[in-house]
Amino acid sequence: MKGLLRFATVALIAMATLFAGTVIYLSDEDGAPDDSAGSTDASGQPDVSLSLAGEGEMPSQLVGDAGVSVPDEVPASLKGTSVPDGWAETDRNGSLVPTPELRQLFEYYLAALGEETLPHLVARIEQALARLEEPARGEALAILGDYLDYKLALGELEISYGNAVAPDPDEMQQKMAEIHALRRAWMDARTAEAFFASDEAIDRFQAEQLRIRTDDSLSDNEREQALARAEQALPEPIREARRETRKFTDYHRARSEFADDPEALSAWREAHFGEDAARRLEQAEAEQQAWDNKWQAYSEELAGLDNLGVAGPEREAAIDALRDHYFEGVEKLRAEALDSIR
Repeated sequence: MKGLLRFATVALIAMATLFAGTVIYLSDEDGAPDDSAGSTDASGQPDVSLSLAGEGEMPSQLVGDAGVSVPDEVPASLKGTSVPDGWAETDRNGSLVPTPELRQLFEYYLAALGEETLPHLVARIEQALARLEEPARGEALAILGDYLDYKLALGELEISYGNAVAPDPDEMQQKMAEIHALRRAWMDARTAEAFFASDEAIDRFQAEQLRIRTDDSLSDNEREQALARAEQALPEPIREARRETRKFTDYHRARSEFADDPEALSAWREAHFGEDAARRLEQAEAEQQAWDNKWQAYSEELAGLDNLGVAGPEREAAIDALRDHYFEGVEKLRAEALDSIR
């Protein structure tokens, strides 16, 4: 019965969307439409529905499949990365507490979709969840199944929207409401809130931002004040992240403005970042400039080797000698990595 209700919800949303002619995408902070290809869902994550097209099964059926083993080789994109932590939270009764970190765990592995099949990635997630004790482990597996089915339903809903043109505020609001409802059709309200609270706050802000930017009745000053009020509704961590982003955007402009005046740039850094942060930033930039100079000189000599026609073991020995001359320690490893992708 639960499955039938969920499918009915998806069908009703999709049909309402088709009849309404809703064809917009969620915008970025500047209100621009998302032109991403169909390989990702509305949250920018890999689209689970693509791997199941034509297979006639729900991805939740993959959870608990004892016939799928975890491959020995880790997907290339996951090599050298750390598995998200902080997701194994339980209450005093041993029940799982849904958290944003649990969704991050799911997406960490699902991001490798395409490098590895979905059944293998689900097996990897199950292996990670095995550290939980019951009842938390069973609850986590149930949430995983619900989340995978939600991803499939979301992909189908996105297809129903078709290709987007410039978004309209009302259309954006309608689409967001449908996606928010879809999440709660496939997951309980507590899990949906834990997984998507930040995303949905940003969604609401983007919709309001687009409405304000397209409201011709507002003066420039009124528009600026309205945008500031809309931003105040965002959670504090998101507001802080936006402030930091703006700070470094302003700094990029200042670097161009004071390119020929190091003292003025130094004063700007200290005024906007504080004395300690400004000093660290200045040091980091000096180190980066030193690296750029070394890399440029090294690259020019390396190009000279190619012009001379040096090849084989002799070329490799000459390159090693060049690296030893210009770099040491971690810098040499960095140079080797950059050479490998030339």
